[in-house]
Amino acid sequence: MKNKYPISRRDFIRLSSAVAAGVSIVPFASSFTNKAPSPLKRNFGGINFKVSTLGLGGQASLQWTPDDVNPEAIILKAFDLGVNYFDTSNLYGPSQLNYHKAFTTLNLIPGKSNYNKKLRRNIKLTSKTLMRWGKPGWPEREHVRNVSNGENVACAIGDLKRSLSQVFGDGEGFYPDGAYLDIMLVHSITGIEEVDVLYKGLDTPLNTNDNFGALVALRDYRDGTNHTGTNPKHEKLIKHIGFSGHHNPAAMIDMIQRDEYDILDAMLVSVNANDKLYFNMLNNVLPLAKAKGLGVIGMKVFADAVMYHKEPRFSLTPADVYRKVGSPTLPSNELIAYVLNSPYVDTLIIGIGNIDDDPLKCQLTQNFYAAQIKPNTLSEQEQKQIEEKTSKVRNGQTNYFQLPKVNLSAPRDITFTNLDNKTRITWQTAFAAEVPIAYYEVMQNGKSIGQVKHQPQVSKNKPFSFKTDLTDASSIEVFTVDEQGNRA
Repeated sequence: MKNKYPISRRDFIRLSSAVAAGVSIVPFASSFTNKAPSPLKRNFGGINFKVSTLGLGGQASLQWTPDDVNPEAIILKAFDLGVNYFDTSNLYGPSQLNYHKAFTTLNLIPGKSNYNKKLRRNIKLTSKTLMRWGKPGWPEREHVRNVSNGENVACAIGDLKRSLSQVFGDGEGFYPDGAYLDIMLVHSITGIEEVDVLYKGLDTPLNTNDNFGALVALRDYRDGTNHTGTNPKHEKLIKHIGFSGHHNPAAMIDMIQRDEYDILDAMLVSVNANDKLYFNMLNNVLPLAKAKGLGVIGMKVFADAVMYHKEPRFSLTPADVYRKVGSPTLPSNELIAYVLNSPYVDTLIIGIGNIDDDPLKCQLTQNFYAAQIKPNTLSEQEQKQIEEKTSKVRNGQTNYFQLPKVNLSAPRDITFTNLDNKTRITWQTAFAAEVPIAYYEVMQNGKSIGQVKHQPQVSKNKPFSFKTDLTDASSIEVFTVDEQGNRA
């Protein structure tokens, strides 16, 4: 399935800029190349894989399909362009079943005589679970699911098997030998109490007679072990484990810092040009994830279409799916470039509402070319210009899924310990506002006695630390200082 009008990066910029400016143009045949260029790729964290800068999101028309849209064609076109990261979820209605249709066409069903094992190895397929427990037991509000054979699947492992059945099997519980997910994400972390559940059996002793968190159970299905008793066949059904978050950077930081068990390999995170108007991911979560070696997937670049046509809420119906290519006042390529300009983002998933043979009308083609950008390409001024545009959309109230903005915070959990007539001061990372943190300053009676450079704190067991000969800690304070000299 080849694009009718594949275009070069140079011509894409020329054409999309003209469209953004409201200029009507008729492309000449000579403007187009015979073949779309190979997509730019980035190292996918510590995963040994070069990931395309654009990934296909599992929502939009793959979930809420308009009557005149063929979701299978969207997936096939993404493959044709060279996209190699594909996203879906147990939460996305028919999305996984639409992948089954496309994967059948592409010969990606294990056990079939025409199975294309090489192509399967060259993509990354991710699904998600909203379950927090390794065995059934999470409250009913967490979307209990059943399959026709009556198996109780109200847990992370049930969702894993459901994904495999819907994408590769019969959709009723069966999945063929050789089926696997590249990544299983625990979806939408919002609070510390959820993180406590997820790490139960890791941070705490594993008791298989009691319930335990999703992470220790998913590890069994990654490694082929059966420590939890949930994997008696010692199946290996996933390659990597990760998590996602839209809402609360503090909970996501806690999720990353508590991983002392070689569990997490990937993170899906909301990030767009209005991120700094909220408790932001850009200066808090993203640098930490990269320091930890996670593969980072960006999402919500258009704030779930709120940047364009939708009210600030989660999408519910096909009417919520945006089917145009940006707008004259807010070109979609600028919003994509803003996110992928970050050296912390490896790939960006975008849900597709519409494809078209005309590249100027095709969201997927336009998004693909917009994603052909290397980190740190935009100047600081260009980034600010994009931020100014998006801040005017709904007065900046676009990221309904994100906590309100917090000011630069003071160091957290400061402790003082006396050792050998010296005082050791430790603290946990502060939270940044719209400006990154530069350093921490230790003061005594209003005078500086030392500084500690800020860097992502990868473990709660490795706090920031400062030693002083002073034994009277009552006169010592620690301040956070950002790159503009603001203090807290």
